[in-house]
Amino acid sequence: MNSDQSEEQIKRKDCRDAVLFCFLCRVSRYHSYLNSSITLLQLYKGEEPFAAFLKKYFAANKKYGSKDRKQIAHCCYCFFRAGHILKELSREEQVLSALFLCSQVSDPVLAALKPEWEESYALSPSEKLKLLHIKKPLHELFPWSNELSEGIEPDEFAASFLLQPDLYIRIRPGYHEVLKSKLKASGVNFHEISETCFSFPSGTKLDEYLSTNKEAVIQDYNSQQVGELMSLVKREGWINVWDACAASGGKSIMAKDRLGKINLTVSDIRESILHNLKKRFAEAGISDFQTVIADLSDNDPLQPGDQFDLVIADVPCSGSGTWGRTPEQLFYFEEKKVKEYSHLQQKIVSKLLPHVKPGGFLLYITCSVFKKENEQQADFIFADKAFTLLRKEWLNGYDKKADSMFAALFCREL
Repeated sequence: MNSDQSEEQIKRKDCRDAVLFCFLCRVSRYHSYLNSSITLLQLYKGEEPFAAFLKKYFAANKKYGSKDRKQIAHCCYCFFRAGHILKELSREEQVLSALFLCSQVSDPVLAALKPEWEESYALSPSEKLKLLHIKKPLHELFPWSNELSEGIEPDEFAASFLLQPDLYIRIRPGYHEVLKSKLKASGVNFHEISETCFSFPSGTKLDEYLSTNKEAVIQDYNSQQVGELMSLVKREGWINVWDACAASGGKSIMAKDRLGKINLTVSDIRESILHNLKKRFAEAGISDFQTVIADLSDNDPLQPGDQFDLVIADVPCSGSGTWGRTPEQLFYFEEKKVKEYSHLQQKIVSKLLPHVKPGGFLLYITCSVFKKENEQQADFIFADKAFTLLRKEWLNGYDKKADSMFAALFCREL
């Protein structure tokens, strides 16, 4: 009897020891994730996109598996999202607290290292700050709230940085039913917002399900809404369009889809960007266009008589309306850059205004949340008495898990 009891006790002890060993291994692994995150944050100086920095770091340090890389990267991105409001904490507590603020469900790292927070993931961001004994108001997560454009609610905007935005596509004419059938058949999780707009969880791989640029364009929800302003351009026959800061050409493709027959001119300061744009246009079936390499802050690349029915000015900006996708920019941004971008935008716009045909339109666009880049630039354009403001819109994305944008459409008097 005693022998049987002793054997049973030994088995139970071995079982407890095995459970404890597994627990300690798990805790050790998550401590390793935390330490690796801190090392990365110390090495990174904000001089390049964090995704590019991570790729190079992990390529040079082969010991990390795919699951390790994903969890370490997530810890770092959470730090960037919440870092401004946690600066009084140690770096370890900053990472853990940021991970908590960004988590809506149980997180494996926190479950192992901060089990006392397990029942608190569903709390609001403000309630979580109280639990963490952070006395700063939520809007200080975005330290420049006094510079925000009209209509932005600072706390709601700040809270949006704690969530990764969704992925959006704009469906090109004639492909709605084809794509919808493809996505349903493949079992991809998507939400049909409209006939032309679908959303997906962040990180969804779409290449194997759709023909990018031919069938659909990867384009944020509010970037698509700018197309509503394009549709106000009414002309008979062919429309002359200049996409002055074309970048990847998304607005040009949308202009083609919205306006139909267009004579398209695209320009950008970077030759490499225009090279990539040509490939994208080929995929989109756009062949009738001309390209111009130009630094519009310095010189006017066109002839004085070159005028257009529509000039699209999606100007260089802080990109602050998109920082939910690249939160390292939120962490490293310097306020002085807002003024620098504002001056740059005025230089560019000054070059564009003479090329708007009488009766033609200028569409000014930024993905910024700063009034110096938005309303104040609209005022600068309106100060030219030849132009009338038709519509000015703040396109709010922080309640849609989307980017935030500003757009203003002007018409030149006949």
